Amino acid sequence: MPDADRPQELPARLLTDPEMISACRVRDFARVFRLMKTRAGIYPSMVARRCELTPSRVGEVIAGRRQLLHMDVIERIADGLRIPGHMLGLARRPWETPQALVVTEREAPQQPDPEQQTPESLPSPDVDSILALTTRTSLSTATLEAFRASIEDYWKRDNQHGGEALRPAIVGQLRYVVGLLKESRAPAIQNGLYGVAAELARLTGWTYFDARQYNQARTYFTEALQLAKEIDDRQFMANVLACMSLQATYQDKPADSLALVTAAQDQARSSLGTTPRVLSMLSMREAFAHATLGARDSTHRAIGEAHRHFEQIRTSDPDPSWVTYFDEPKLLVDTGIAHGRLGEAATAEPLIADALRREDRSNQRGRAFHSFWLARTQLDQGKLDQACHTATEALESASTVSSERVTGHLREFYDQLAPSRQEPVALAFEARLRALLPPVSGSPHP
Repeated sequence: MPDADRPQELPARLLTDPEMISACRVRDFARVFRLMKTRAGIYPSMVARRCELTPSRVGEVIAGRRQLLHMDVIERIADGLRIPGHMLGLARRPWETPQALVVTEREAPQQPDPEQQTPESLPSPDVDSILALTTRTSLSTATLEAFRASIEDYWKRDNQHGGEALRPAIVGQLRYVVGLLKESRAPAIQNGLYGVAAELARLTGWTYFDARQYNQARTYFTEALQLAKEIDDRQFMANVLACMSLQATYQDKPADSLALVTAAQDQARSSLGTTPRVLSMLSMREAFAHATLGARDSTHRAIGEAHRHFEQIRTSDPDPSWVTYFDEPKLLVDTGIAHGRLGEAATAEPLIADALRREDRSNQRGRAFHSFWLARTQLDQGKLDQACHTATEALESASTVSSERVTGHLREFYDQLAPSRQEPVALAFEARLRALLPPVSGSPHP
């Protein structure tokens, strides 16, 4: 194989990446190949050439339709991609030792090193594959807590930067946890694993939703529902259905949105432990569905229900971790957005503005999203200068986040500016837009 086709070494940042280390340890080559592409610029066709595999086989691995278990293939991957042997459970590879340090044995030792096995004593690839399938992973409550902590970190980073770059890591962990579910364990551990897998599936669906890749999002949301159903976690099923309801509003399917949030509320009410915060969040999602339908009275009623439930929240409530984001600023901003969807801009503007002053400033996507809503309500009232100033401030947050949803709201605001685009404030906004963000697809913005 020509040296030009084979990198002498991988970037240190990739070899020390916890996701890469985890993927190699469990020999999850779908994740390994994806990380090679995203972190080192080694594309599937290059992987195939360097590892002496067919491109179709590499594609099947990445798609999850094939596993690579034979030792000779694993060794070719280690050598072709320059993955140190210990990361894949192999002996040190010959290329890992610099040529200047290679020592030639003058005479074979009389007794073999007891720590080294001869090739004849190694299991065949088929036996190795069978043994790999029977390996049991030891888990404890501490392991579950580690999984949950990683999910919290994923959500934090998703809010700060968007989920596009995180998705391969999340999907890899999801598949790893789903694989663990195939082993029998104590009920408490097994149920905990189902909960972790359900949350990872929902998070994956959310990253696709945020990227406006709706079919993929629906697939993962459905998987999350199935996993939660296995342990009869009705509150979490309600949460997933609420996510699907919100997605339906973006797809301009308000009837679907209302049906999904109604099912979510039914699930929540059938669970004895459902907290007021969960019910408040669901009522607000119902308000979004009614507002998208243009049903003013029903929207106002659902908003009232959301606030009534919120007033019943107590600090001692056993809220699920996934709903703690729904605090008072979030209630206010969602109330404003619901009014904005109805065209009630004068009511919406002060609510959204107040929430923006109070909400967490590290949530860059949320701040961009809410700021563009504020700008739209100001523009709806004819406040061109104020709207452009708000939107210009929103660009600072939007420029730090990879989110097609945020881009979509930017596009909507930019389109709303069309009648006033030659005004000085609109031109200044467009200049800042050019400087901070790439072109907006489908708009005249270059």
